[in-house]
Amino acid sequence: MVLVVGATGLVGGAICQKLAARGEKVKALVRATSSKERVEALRSSGVELCTGDLKDAESIAAACRGTDAVISTASSTLSRQPGDSIESVDADGQLNLVNAARAANVGRFLFVSFRRPPGFSFPLADAKERVENAIKSLNFTIIQASWFMEVWLSPALGFDYGNASARIYGAGTNPISWVSFRDVAEMCALGLRHRAAERSTIEFGGPEPLSPLDVVGRFEKIIGRPFKLDRVPESALLGQFEGATDSLQKSFAALMLGYSRGDAMNMPPVVDTFGIKLTTVNDYAHGVLGKAAAM
Repeated sequence: MVLVVGATGLVGGAICQKLAARGEKVKALVRATSSKERVEALRSSGVELCTGDLKDAESIAAACRGTDAVISTASSTLSRQPGDSIESVDADGQLNLVNAARAANVGRFLFVSFRRPPGFSFPLADAKERVENAIKSLNFTIIQASWFMEVWLSPALGFDYGNASARIYGAGTNPISWVSFRDVAEMCALGLRHRAAERSTIEFGGPEPLSPLDVVGRFEKIIGRPFKLDRVPESALLGQFEGATDSLQKSFAALMLGYSRGDAMNMPPVVDTFGIKLTTVNDYAHGVLGKAAAM
């Protein structure tokens, strides 16, 4: 039995579906307040449901009983409910899960983390690092993912491809290995049973490092017209980071600074080891532009 924590999120939901399709027995941790639509999607995929919350140590201990492996993607950053914070979910809540897994003698623990921008600390990075260190006493796998294209190259963060406009953080010239959340989910599903993933940290990005301006160029070529750019200088991002009054604001400002400074990765060794096919920015662009045109 594989317990997936964060199962109603982007990555967690995709992991559940991929594992169930492989014939794995999957148990999804959901909250009483979770989206009914997403919970029903899990149920219809043949996933067993259990109710709990990372902030409730007893419910987590119960969820871990009878479980052979845990995969955790949970975070308070994108899906936030009352009482959620980086401290209560990404730090203390995840540590509750690590302790429960250890007490239940869970054989495998996969943790989805992220590529931390070098040179400065911030609450989300510190929380992830604490959890990464805590699971190293287990048979662990850490997936450190680069910037998700479905998040950072979406209208929610100013990349409005439907209206040919894009917000560019910093100069926009530093390459990033933009990654699809679906590929991260596939890496988790593969890594669960792959010996090369055991007791290892896997730095994981997309197949082609592209600067934000390069990405804009790809979209412009597909739609046949120029984008309007909204530039946010790095000095403004630094001011936002230094002036942030809570941990979430400070962490988002840090992530925007990380975007501005780039995150180019060498992915062929990971592709060769695990035989995974990675989504390109062009694949993503054609997909979202096709959906936008159909609406």
